[in-house]
Amino acid sequence: MAKFDLSFFYNKRNLYILGFLLAFVVTFMEVSRGRHLNFLAFADSTIDFWRGVSPYTPEFVSSHMRFFLYTPVFSVLFTPFAVLPAWLGPFVWNLLNYTMFFAAVFTLPARFTHDQKCRIFLYTLPILAQSLLSFQYNIPVAYIFLFSYSLLERNKGFWAVLLIMVSGLTKIYGIFSLALLVCYPRFWRNAGYVVLTGGVLFLLPALKLPLSGLIPYYGEWLNALAVHQSDQTYESLFYAQPLAEWLLPNFRVLQIGSLAVLALLFLVSRRKWDTAAFRAQALGILMGWVVLFSDSSEKHTYIIALAGFMLWYWSRPVRTRTDKALFWGNFVLLGLVPIDLICPLPVMRCITQTLWLHVWF
Repeated sequence: MAKFDLSFFYNKRNLYILGFLLAFVVTFMEVSRGRHLNFLAFADSTIDFWRGVSPYTPEFVSSHMRFFLYTPVFSVLFTPFAVLPAWLGPFVWNLLNYTMFFAAVFTLPARFTHDQKCRIFLYTLPILAQSLLSFQYNIPVAYIFLFSYSLLERNKGFWAVLLIMVSGLTKIYGIFSLALLVCYPRFWRNAGYVVLTGGVLFLLPALKLPLSGLIPYYGEWLNALAVHQSDQTYESLFYAQPLAEWLLPNFRVLQIGSLAVLALLFLVSRRKWDTAAFRAQALGILMGWVVLFSDSSEKHTYIIALAGFMLWYWSRPVRTRTDKALFWGNFVLLGLVPIDLICPLPVMRCITQTLWLHVWF
C-alpha cells in the first residue's frame, strides 16, 4: 500500500494558500449572512469614540447584544478598519489577521525547524478558523505574543516592547509577557521602552478626548469589565464543574496565588533564564495561564493558549508519552470538538458544558 504523501503540508506556500482560502470562505459565510457581529461592534464602538459617544454603556450592550470590552486605545487603532466600506472591512480584518498569524508562526526563531513551524500552523488552524468565524481579537493577541517573543530573541527590544504594550493596552493578556524581559540583555533599556511606549499609547485617545477626560473614560472601560465578568458563564478554570461553586467565589485569590507560584518557580529557575528553550517554555506557560485563569475566557480565546502550548511542546528536549497525550488531547478537545461539522452538538455539550474536559485537560 502506497504511503500518503505529506509533503504538501510541509510546503509554506501551500499552507498559506490553504489557510487563506479557509479564512476567505468563513469570512464570506458570516458576512453574507450578517453574522459578523463582533466586527460590527468593533466598528461601531470606534465610530462612537470619534463622535464623542461612549461604547461602555447599557445602550451599546442592548443594541449590539454584547459588551465592548476593549480600551480607548483599541478604538483609535481600529479606525482604519472601521472607515472601510461595510462589505470590505470584515474581509480586510480577517485576512490581515490570518496573514499576520501565519507570519508569526513562520518567523519564530531558527531553533524551531521548518517542519515544526508547519506542524504548529496545522495544529492551531482549526481554532484559528473558529476565531476567524467570530472575527475575534484573540488572533492579534496570539500573534503579538509570538512576534514579540521572536523580536526579543533577535535583540529587537523596542519593537518587541511596542507590540507587547499595544497588546496589553488593548486587551490586558499581553501585558504579562513583560515579565520575560528580565531574561534578555539590556533590561533597563527595555524597561525604558515600556515607559515610553506605554505613555504614548495611553495618551493616544487624547487625539479625540480632552486630557481631563482620559482617566474617567478609562474608568468606564474598567467598569464594563467588572459588569461583564458577572454576566454569564465563561470557559476559564473558575467556571469548570464540579468545583465551580468553590472556585468562582475565590477566583481573584486563585488568580493572584497561581501567578505568585509561577513567579516563584520562575525566580527559582534563574540559572535557566539565558537558555532559549526555557524562555520559550516559560512564555508558553504564561500564554496558557492568561487564558485558563482569565475572568472571562471563551472557546476562541484558547487560540492564545494553544499557540503557547506549541512553544512549550516543541521546546521540550524530549517529548514523553504524557506530553504526546496532552498534544492530541488538546488538539481534539479545543481544536476539533467545538466544530459542529465534526462533533455532534449533544456530544460537544457533554464534553464542554457537562464534563468540562476541554478546560480540565
